[in-house]
Amino acid sequence: MSALALAVRDSSTMVRRNLLHVRRYPSMTLNLLLTPVVLLLLFVYVFGDVMSAGIGGSADRSAYIAYVVPGLLLMTVGGTTIGTAVSVAMDMTEGIIARFRTMAIHRGSVLVGHVVGSVLQCVMSVVLVGAVGVAIGFRSADASVLEWLAAFGLLTGFALALTWIAVGMGLVSPNAEAASNNAMPLIFLPLISSTFVPVDAMPGWFQPIAEYQPFTPAIETLRGLLLGTEIGHNGWLALAWCLGLAVLGYRWSKAAYDRK
Repeated sequence: MSALALAVRDSSTMVRRNLLHVRRYPSMTLNLLLTPVVLLLLFVYVFGDVMSAGIGGSADRSAYIAYVVPGLLLMTVGGTTIGTAVSVAMDMTEGIIARFRTMAIHRGSVLVGHVVGSVLQCVMSVVLVGAVGVAIGFRSADASVLEWLAAFGLLTGFALALTWIAVGMGLVSPNAEAASNNAMPLIFLPLISSTFVPVDAMPGWFQPIAEYQPFTPAIETLRGLLLGTEIGHNGWLALAWCLGLAVLGYRWSKAAYDRK
């Protein structure tokens, strides 16, 4: 068997292993998934009219649904990857990775299994949160098939980049609790982005922080693709963040895995 065929076979086995873990222990996935769903319902039905009026429109809950759903889709991606950090940390501390090292399997398949499994979970979580958004009134503004594909590609690319960062966090954490705490910025950053309010509604000293962090350009690009708003330079910033985080996370994860 060639090296490539061996890598594909072992990586597929590891992906299947991680997906089986999600099915058998769904509590963490459900907890992480419920957060954006609860926030969506809270901000739409409790704060929707007030928030809509506050961002320059009329007191129209349906308008705020359109505004907040793209941000919560990205927040869903960030939240789901926290489970990846915890899962990797558990594998490290429970000794299963040490056992994998003694077996005749492709060395990188363990990390690939976590990454691919996490990206698939992110996609399924985004679909579920998006379905809840559609059920309560979210509608795209005449987005073409190409724009929908671009939006899906952006979400998948962002999921891949954040997953590699989460894998690195899991590898360097001494236990699962520490991994969960280390990965909290993946939930915190969307809260200080343009998820809930526009950047220009924030204090002047804080606007550069919110505008140029990873989530805001991705959120604004997603809004542009689905709602027809102006994308501007956010598209290039989103792509740059995706590529930069993916490369950084991959190199960090590989170095930590080889060292341990």
